[in-house]
Amino acid sequence: METIQVSGRKEIEEESTAGKLSIILSKGSLDMAYPAFMIAQTAAAMGMEVHVFVTFWGFDVVRKDRVNSLKLTPVGNTSLGMPNILAVIPGMTALATRMMKKRMLKNKVPELYQLIKQSKELGVKIHACSTTMAVLGLKESDLIQEVDDVVGAATFLQLSEGGQVIFI
Repeated sequence: METIQVSGRKEIEEESTAGKLSIILSKGSLDMAYPAFMIAQTAAAMGMEVHVFVTFWGFDVVRKDRVNSLKLTPVGNTSLGMPNILAVIPGMTALATRMMKKRMLKNKVPELYQLIKQSKELGVKIHACSTTMAVLGLKESDLIQEVDDVVGAATFLQLSEGGQVIFI
């Protein structure tokens, strides 16, 4: 058992064991891809077994032709501090994306594809959804080399058994 202080409020006893984490990545925007791989990388660095299941619009993150051109959409994103009416103005998505990439660069956050590579080096497994690939008309050759395999939902659920699952 290990004593851990939580948010400066109280101490809890926690068993120190590596676990398993599975992340379902269903969104392909910059603001969804980064959290998925930051969490995956952190969990892997902590010794956890980590699986990322990429499905539907999350495929933009693992497509060779899109991984380096993901956008940050300001529409409905209240954290950007702009009224939604401004977010729909043409060019605002590009502006919000540039602003966020500039902030990330300033804070030494790696570009997304580098973050994916680092995650793989730590042992993160990336699985592409076979059904989504069929629906979108994608081939394995359309995907970045870091994708480990193409599996169905049943296989992913088996891989996830006994662990935590996060849906992004």
